[in-house]
Amino acid sequence: MRIWLDGALRDADSAQVSVFDHGLTVGDGVFETVKAERGAAFALTRHVDRLTRSARGLGLPDPDPDEVRRACAAVLGANPLPLGRMRITYTGGVSPLGSDRGDAAPTLVVAVAEEIRRPDGTDVITVPWVRNERSAVAGLKTTSYAENVVALAAAHRAGASEALFANTVGRLCEGTGSNVFVVLDGELYTPPLASGCLAGITRALVVDWAGAKEADLPFEALEQAEEIFLTSTLRDVQAVHRVDGRDVAVAPAVPGPVTAEAMRIFDAHAGADLDP
Repeated sequence: MRIWLDGALRDADSAQVSVFDHGLTVGDGVFETVKAERGAAFALTRHVDRLTRSARGLGLPDPDPDEVRRACAAVLGANPLPLGRMRITYTGGVSPLGSDRGDAAPTLVVAVAEEIRRPDGTDVITVPWVRNERSAVAGLKTTSYAENVVALAAAHRAGASEALFANTVGRLCEGTGSNVFVVLDGELYTPPLASGCLAGITRALVVDWAGAKEADLPFEALEQAEEIFLTSTLRDVQAVHRVDGRDVAVAPAVPGPVTAEAMRIFDAHAGADLDP
């Protein structure tokens, strides 16, 4: 495996980041996960743009978009995979111990790992912890992911693949690494960015392509929904069969008609344009 680190491709066992890197010591970093199929990155422009927005939100210097693209191309060229999870990580670089940043340049790492296609449906749970829609890092894709690790581990213990959060005022927000859509009275909805959810790349495409509406929804909408699905870079559109062990539909093993149509539309558009 070959990894891009600070300007060059390196073997995985020799790609080393300082123990004083601020991304390691305090989670001062941002990242993107990009789907790669047969050596081609999907929606890379949108991912690079969001990486920049997240970096600005943390007060980091803008990443060089040309360098990020070169790094992605080099990593995909060096590691041919039928389906891959490419990770772009950009951190505050070597800094003093503590929250203060140092004067060193940011660290850029790009790596890829093989993935298998997700199933068309999955189970999820809800968790008692919440997203803080008023947080200084709300809506930023930062490397401070510990609360997601805890929630996802709870989901796995329950036999589910994802955990869903409300925000601090009890409104539906997002999953640990996904956005959520619900069908109510035949209409497709997703929480607005003001809920504190991440501005997901796949979320935005589904809103545009499938005509979903943003709506401030109570967390209880999960109990009322006729259909629920998740979106993310590697899930694309994935139906939810059960929430907390409760069937979402009469035939939970089959995606509902709105979900099935969203899947079809997404696959058609994504297949026609690798960088929408």
